[in-house]
Amino acid sequence: MPRRRRKLSPIDTYHVMLRGINYQQIFEEELDYTKFLNILRECREISQFSLHAYCLMGNHVHLLLSVKEEPLALCLKRIQNRFVFWYNTKYDRIGSLFQGRYRSEPVLNEHGLLSVCRYIHQNPVKAGLSQNIEQYPWSSIHAYQGFCDELTDISVISACFPDSKAILDFLSQPSERSYLDIHPQKSIPVTDEKAKRIIFQLTECKNSSEFQKLDRSIRNATIKELRKNGLSTYQINRLTGVSRALIYKITKQS
Repeated sequence: MPRRRRKLSPIDTYHVMLRGINYQQIFEEELDYTKFLNILRECREISQFSLHAYCLMGNHVHLLLSVKEEPLALCLKRIQNRFVFWYNTKYDRIGSLFQGRYRSEPVLNEHGLLSVCRYIHQNPVKAGLSQNIEQYPWSSIHAYQGFCDELTDISVISACFPDSKAILDFLSQPSERSYLDIHPQKSIPVTDEKAKRIIFQLTECKNSSEFQKLDRSIRNATIKELRKNGLSTYQINRLTGVSRALIYKITKQS
């Protein structure tokens, strides 16, 4: 069956989401976030796209960008290929890191541009990772706060407001609607940091790549123990890379 043709934006601007395969983590530590941002800078120089907003979450990425001569697909392919090569080398793994094709939706006008920008910056608050958008370290909000940022082009968004305070006030308001997102997340009883500590205590695995190399019996016993410690199926899936269907099957076994 042929792939459905992607809708085009009349202003060449798109909201893009990249997510980890099986919803697993794609950023295990600070260096991973930093490397992805460096690759974004490199690819922006090559592809000549403008990046209006970004947010790096644990297992997915949101980008708001405008393309020029190079098509969106080629821009994203370059970004993904460079990061996956680096990531697989670092964590001694092979295969895909991102779930299928990138997801995208066209931005149709100025209102849509502002609305998507706000939605992207609200992601950490929505996920419970930050109390407000200004505290989250891995988004473009700091560029809109006036800090030096060689990656984000704030000119288009800034032109719609009288000053930086007005911009931040707008971006801090709850988003009017939902745009591209991963599967709706239920409340998590255990924080990711605490969950990672539990996983390390049980297996000495520092990341999902190491966890996936565990012996099957050890993996299954660990997953059962994680559920007893209060981790949700969704959370175990994100932090270990094990599919939710398999986690459910393992935890239902006697």
